[in-house]
Amino acid sequence: MMHDLLWGLGLFLIFEGLAYVLAPRAIEQMLALLASISIEKRRFVGICVVLIGAFSLWLARAFA
Repeated sequence: MMHDLLWGLGLFLIFEGLAYVLAPRAIEQMLALLASISIEKRRFVGICVVLIGAFSLWLARAFA
């Protein structure tokens, strides 16, 4: 399980870093857009993303 956790963390960091390397202006624009959205809407989007992530992990476990 630790192997999978480290693998996932490594992939996340690679993709996160690539976004900053390949499109730093787009990141700045997205942050400005994010700042203009209300906290309640950001929280709702965060909850949705967490649920989608949990569901995808459940699917991966169920069909592995």
